Amino acid sequence: MAFLTFNSTEEWAAHFAGAGRTAVSVGNFDGLHLGHQKILRAVLEHARAAGQRAAVITFDPHPMRVLRPDRAPLMIQTLSQRLAGFEEMGLDAALVLRFDHALSQVSAEEFIERILVGCLRAGAILVGANFHFGHRGAGDVRMLGEFGKREGFNVEIIPPVEIDGQIVSSTAVRTAVMSGNVAGAIPLLGRAFSLTGEIRAGAGRGRTILFPTLNLAYEQELRPKRGVYATECAVGGKWYSSVTNVGTRPTFDGEGVTVESHLFGFSENLTGGRMEVRFHERIRDERKFSGPDELRAQIARDVETARKFFAGRAAAGDSLRG
Repeated sequence: MAFLTFNSTEEWAAHFAGAGRTAVSVGNFDGLHLGHQKILRAVLEHARAAGQRAAVITFDPHPMRVLRPDRAPLMIQTLSQRLAGFEEMGLDAALVLRFDHALSQVSAEEFIERILVGCLRAGAILVGANFHFGHRGAGDVRMLGEFGKREGFNVEIIPPVEIDGQIVSSTAVRTAVMSGNVAGAIPLLGRAFSLTGEIRAGAGRGRTILFPTLNLAYEQELRPKRGVYATECAVGGKWYSSVTNVGTRPTFDGEGVTVESHLFGFSENLTGGRMEVRFHERIRDERKFSGPDELRAQIARDVETARKFFAGRAAAGDSLRG
């Protein structure tokens, strides 16, 4: 079965009218970290064992963007990344609900009756112990359990994932990435944090200092702390080891944060197309140099540091992309 995405309950109902029951989880799933993956694997396992479809309900934008925009978190992934992650995990379908004022007013009871039961025909709902839903977050796992007894669906509480005593969460991932600790985000995500977007033409200074770069107009809200990183870049369906600068190019009095990557063994002069940058290790802080010669010498050292990092990982037999 091909992975399907629906943008309203009406679309879902029209497609799945009378077509069996659903094992489902509900949440933002921002970052699709190991905790999220544990829940969704449980959804998939239950669905396959019970002959149900495996699905997820998620929201766009993040509810806090509507309810408390001043406190809304920077999103780790775009909606497209999340949907691609759901498909990669093997889920059958996703219902993406637009979170607006009207949806924020839907009571927990109505959410269960109209969406989970009436639309999805839930056979099982799998969530974390702290799951809350509905107007003012009034719904919880206890309420789900009570409705489940009446409506005939199972409720399964999935325990969190802990790593070295730390509960894996989107907040922990954001903290790691924003502080530049991209290596620390990898165990939480189960993969490297990545930025995606379109390649944009730069000022051309990279070629003048013998280290041409590709400039990424990234789509994510969250980005690593300014600095230089050992990265991998995907261009044209191929991966290249690389070194990436996230910053303002202070040596040239640049303005605005840019993401510039020098790809090893890549010589094409691209000014467009898609690119993904995965961040593996922080090399150093960004700083201003006296001029192009000093900058060129530092970039050469950065490239050597990144090459040694990748060589060490290869020697250890570690898979970077996972």
